[in-house]
Amino acid sequence: MIQLTINGRPVEVDEGATLLDAAAAAGVHVPTLCHHPRLPAQAVCRLCLVEVDGQPRPQPACATRARAGDRVSTDSGALRQFRQTNLGWLLARHPDDCIRCEAGGACKLQALVGEYQLQEHWGKVPMGSAEHPGHRLADHTSPSIWRDLSKCVECGLCAQACGEPGQQQFVIGFAERGSDRLPVTVFDRPLAETNCISCGQCTAVCPVGALVETPHWHEVLETLDGRRRVSAVQVAPATRIAISEEFGMAPGTVSTGRLINALRRLGFDHVFDTNFAADLTAMEEGSELLARLQARQRLPLFTSCCPGWVNWVELNRPALLPHLSTTKSPQQMHGAVTKRGAFARGLGPAFAQGAAEPYVVSVMPCTAKKDEAQRPGVCGDVDHVLTTRELARMIRARGIAFGALPPDGQFDHPLGESTGAGQLFGASGGVMEAMVRAALHLTGQDSALPLEWQQFRGVDAGVKSAEVPGLGRVAVCNGIAAAQRLLETPQWRQDFVAIEVMACVGGCLGGGGEPKSMDPLILHKRMQAVYQVDRQSARRRPHENEAVQELYATQLGHPNSGRAHALLHTSYAARNSARLLLMRFLDCVDRRDGLGAARLFHPQGRWSTASPAGEIHGAAAVGEFIDRQLPPRQYGPAYARHRMESAADADDMVVLSPAGERSRFQLATATLDQGGASRLVIASLVRDVLAPA
Repeated sequence: MIQLTINGRPVEVDEGATLLDAAAAAGVHVPTLCHHPRLPAQAVCRLCLVEVDGQPRPQPACATRARAGDRVSTDSGALRQFRQTNLGWLLARHPDDCIRCEAGGACKLQALVGEYQLQEHWGKVPMGSAEHPGHRLADHTSPSIWRDLSKCVECGLCAQACGEPGQQQFVIGFAERGSDRLPVTVFDRPLAETNCISCGQCTAVCPVGALVETPHWHEVLETLDGRRRVSAVQVAPATRIAISEEFGMAPGTVSTGRLINALRRLGFDHVFDTNFAADLTAMEEGSELLARLQARQRLPLFTSCCPGWVNWVELNRPALLPHLSTTKSPQQMHGAVTKRGAFARGLGPAFAQGAAEPYVVSVMPCTAKKDEAQRPGVCGDVDHVLTTRELARMIRARGIAFGALPPDGQFDHPLGESTGAGQLFGASGGVMEAMVRAALHLTGQDSALPLEWQQFRGVDAGVKSAEVPGLGRVAVCNGIAAAQRLLETPQWRQDFVAIEVMACVGGCLGGGGEPKSMDPLILHKRMQAVYQVDRQSARRRPHENEAVQELYATQLGHPNSGRAHALLHTSYAARNSARLLLMRFLDCVDRRDGLGAARLFHPQGRWSTASPAGEIHGAAAVGEFIDRQLPPRQYGPAYARHRMESAADADDMVVLSPAGERSRFQLATATLDQGGASRLVIASLVRDVLAPA
């Protein structure tokens, strides 16, 4: 330990601590915009400059090591004047958009402007470079993340979160120098055209509104206010813990009951628990693992609950797709069961007969869940996805005093029942732990082996592993960077039978949609709360969920059955592949989205239907045929989708129709250039009817 003084206050800190750490230990506030406790110090914003006796000039507190005997001043007149000048320059480069900004009320620049009562001394200075005016400042192409670089303060945190210290995806980096410096995407492409996996870690560290989750909460409030639709909401395991931080509660506070009551006050008719579907996922995934072990095929099995990880595989390593579990994520399982199962049928004749469907919203800690909800084959099962931060905005917008709500709220049944295993999905290692609990039950070993697997737990990035008797060696990758390191050599093929990957360090509790926090121990505190919920649960194994048992008994038969596959499993395709184009097109057909289908075709494209409709020429005609000549779409339990016969075979274009007919499609592609951007489209699509399998 070393001793020093901050503004005359003696303080003791660990060797290696920074002056910013010392100031915090002394209870002294030092402003900063570019500092984040989980990323290396950059000393870019210079707001944390402090004076140190014996030093000829001020030092950045975030990057300067404390030394024994240092005497530090943080609030001299010169320092305050410098901060005001520096903030004034940032204000001159910032749009006056606070009243509409998604970061309003949670923006560090806004807070500092209010604290220092800054006035605008200079005229507005536009962002970007006069020499290179082509930099894209506004980009809303991604289904998960919005970018508005006119609000950027050049702190560099997004580039770090995406780069070497963080996710190691390198989608965002800096262009230009000096006052023209901007964080841009690779080749300045729209985010949707890059290898962004939608993890949202850039939004979690952005101190302003330059990077935010694609907002859905406005549309959700509008729908709830109208009360014209039966609404249902599902709540992810990590959300019930992290939401507490948005309302000033201690990190790690479990607020399940308050959250349920808040959702009811917002107007949701039914409040369900995503943990129900997590239990269901564990049963399906555990059964799938056992089937693969028996067949000795497509091992190791990779978990598929994390959409950021699935995006990474489809973008970067499509050869791994056969190894992905075909089970849908808990979000999409829950959406499918809610809209297409017994719950929807019980809402009345219109719902049972396919004329109406409930409005389904999910509350997730993850920005990539917005992307996932639009994937072909699951699109429409969840209408809107809210992050934890968005839900907090909704609660504030309606003036609900969250902390004053009674903690007695209860989830609705049957889709609100869960076990402790479902709660584990919120933490890195939890999916594997829940799946092991399910698999051990299915093999009759659950009473002979431990319930808790400490080897899978912890917030440190890296790869954890354990030998599970009767199954084999399994691994947990805590963060996408850890997964990339594991896959650098082929040894993983021999070492493991199952591998969990969560794209964000800490798992869902560290997701890109969680509350922003400067607490260096925040992931640890949230994770301990996850385990607390599991320990306090009356039932802790997935098969003990009585509602899940009833679902199998009345609708699905047994885990991994044909009926379970039709409702709870999905297919994959490499990005920019003919197979993915076909899956997207069939999804548009199922949803009767003629405009979306037409956009997938070349303007002179050809569709040979192998039906009385014959051959359809031109994208516009394809769209019109889907909108006007196909029978109207049905909803709820009556809604059925085309399904790929193979879950992940890149060359397999055999499709099962909703009526059970097998067809093989031949698809030729073309590249369409529009507005300087190119995209793959369908030049011709030929359908051949096959004999039943």
